[in-house]
Amino acid sequence: MVARDRIQARIIIGGLLAVLWAFPAWAEMARYDVDLDHSTVEFRVAHMVLSNTSGRFVDYKGFIDMDAEAKTVKTIEATIQTASITTNQQKRDQHLRGPDFFNVEKYPTMTFKLKSYLKSGGGNEYSAAGELTLLGVTKDVVLTGAFNGVAKDPWGNVRAGFTAEGTVNRKDFGMNWSKTLDNGGLVVGDEVHIKLDIECIKAK
Repeated sequence: MVARDRIQARIIIGGLLAVLWAFPAWAEMARYDVDLDHSTVEFRVAHMVLSNTSGRFVDYKGFIDMDAEAKTVKTIEATIQTASITTNQQKRDQHLRGPDFFNVEKYPTMTFKLKSYLKSGGGNEYSAAGELTLLGVTKDVVLTGAFNGVAKDPWGNVRAGFTAEGTVNRKDFGMNWSKTLDNGGLVVGDEVHIKLDIECIKAK
């Protein structure tokens, strides 16, 4: 009986060690807040079928709930202040803030909420499907990108970095303004390319 008890104890201990090995002590789901000072939210849209006009938003907030070591994401949410749009041209920016485009007085924010997340390429590449709400309209969008890893800064903060890109059709959200050129092209293209460089800080 004593020998059998010892064998059972060894089996139990071995099983516990296997569980601990599979789920290391440092593996955890934690919140990472977007660092506005080290992130960019940019877009690009065709102008007169000849070139592209680029711009960005400078006032936004968001967070990611994830296990950075396991590269597992649970939640992504972001809110962008639409009045913070800038294309480095004051007259154009005023037009973009008006009723023809972002209508910032009526719709001061746009939001993104994650619906599903898929890893690929060994876990460093991913696609994130979510809901983008703009001008009171919610549509599904897909962002693809890469997880750049985790590092600790000189002040002890744990940081994580992402890049992501995607394309939306502005008319899907009711943003219809444009003018037709003599050659049949549009002054402002319908497809808007989005590019994100995001750095997050682990909440304490």
